[in-house]
Amino acid sequence: MPKITLLSEADLRGLVTLDAEAVDVVEGAFRSLAGGDVVMPPILSMAIPAANGEVDVKTAYIPGLPAFAIKVSPGFFDNPAIGLPSTSGLMMLLSARTGQVEALLLDNGYLTDLRTAAAGAVAARHLAREGAESVAILGAGMQARLQLRALCLVRPIRRATIWARDRARAELAAKELSESLGIEVATAAGAEAAIDGADIVVTTTPATEPIVREAWLRPGQHVTAMGSDQHAKTELDPQCVARADLYVPDRLSQTRSLGELRAAIAAGAVPAERDYAELGAIVAGTAPGRTAEDQITIADLTGTGVQDTAIANHAFRRARDVRAGTLYES
Repeated sequence: MPKITLLSEADLRGLVTLDAEAVDVVEGAFRSLAGGDVVMPPILSMAIPAANGEVDVKTAYIPGLPAFAIKVSPGFFDNPAIGLPSTSGLMMLLSARTGQVEALLLDNGYLTDLRTAAAGAVAARHLAREGAESVAILGAGMQARLQLRALCLVRPIRRATIWARDRARAELAAKELSESLGIEVATAAGAEAAIDGADIVVTTTPATEPIVREAWLRPGQHVTAMGSDQHAKTELDPQCVARADLYVPDRLSQTRSLGELRAAIAAGAVPAERDYAELGAIVAGTAPGRTAEDQITIADLTGTGVQDTAIANHAFRRARDVRAGTLYES
């Protein structure tokens, strides 16, 4: 009888952390995506307006990995008001040889949080200036915290500024991160003040109207936009994409319909047919990344199935090494 490994969120938190290896795993996934042999269908996305919710289903087959993941990721953004997290979900890991279910990763969105933060680190590693030491984080939720932690793995970050609409949440996040990372973390009264002078800007909000204006960007800055993973979302003024010396999507077909590029095309800021090299091509060395210190670079990260398959295989490999989880015979 086939055996399925059940891994709880607690199991997974003990197995996988946001570390250099996780960043390398996600970087490898982007490299594979550039190779042309990955099978990654479009995101299945369903909005549930009545509950201010959404559900995304992502998957990808990566040659060379023993299994592929199917990830179900709900986001219900009114949940905190009733004492529940806004995101949850799980991943199913299936054999790439037989299609049999090998593991259920009941992570409640933990692995998604990790791989998303790791993708931000990958973008910064290839697009931010090597000496970048200051960060502006827009947003004060879990992803905001993880993005700063991830950046500290790839750049010599010494200080950060956090802005969020809820100033109290921003101050709490700043206090926690300053203590845990041992760097200076402050808050700003506005997004423009937070961005001013930052080497790296990361947006981590569910905004549906731009919170970053083109006029605020300065030569040499790198911007990673994380929040626009649904058709109605946008964090950047469309002119930001037009102004950037280098715009880099995680998956061009996705960002044309979901990301900041979608908004820029809709506003007429850039032509709909313009081609852009994806992050995977830059990781693989088949397209150039940052080529000058004064370039403005933008990474538009909408989240890809290869990230989920990569992090799920990474977690399951660690689970097998230490025989973690509960075996279930189907």
